[in-house]
Amino acid sequence: MQAWLRAHVQAFEYWGGIPTLAVPDNTKTAVSQAHRYDPDLNPTYYNFALHCGFGIVPARPYRPRDKAKVENAVQVAQRWIVAALRHHKFFSLEELNVAIRELLAKLNHRPFRKREGSRAAVLEAIDKPALKPLPTEPFDLSQWSRARVNIDYHVAFDSKLYSVPYNLVHELVETAVSRC
Repeated sequence: MQAWLRAHVQAFEYWGGIPTLAVPDNTKTAVSQAHRYDPDLNPTYYNFALHCGFGIVPARPYRPRDKAKVENAVQVAQRWIVAALRHHKFFSLEELNVAIRELLAKLNHRPFRKREGSRAAVLEAIDKPALKPLPTEPFDLSQWSRARVNIDYHVAFDSKLYSVPYNLVHELVETAVSRC
């Protein structure tokens, strides 16, 4: 979950804003229970979306056309970045990230074959004006889980006991523990 949210934050920072809508795949970090009309979103991801101000509409299960452009973009990135670096040896993560940034900039400024412009030009002309501003406060990452309240008014979570109101005995509750 931390890697998933960190990837979102880094993408938003790279673009310089937040899109109105995200269409994730049905991965467990985004969707707890996939459903065609009303999927259950992961609570942490949902709270992250509320914090940043974007909506989540997961792709329908077994419908690759819902995200065809993204799948194609992943294929292009693999061919132009991953394949180009496959024979290089890197001795630090920073060194690898610098090489990836250089190839990514080169890929984004490469002209399209069948139309005018480049990916960077489309981002600047169409996408950037529609982006919302980045949040000023960082997101508080919490770990969510479900637990049943014991008869002693406590919930066990992560080898610790937390007290709850007595009227919740034997009830199923959701817990969130902050992971700062």
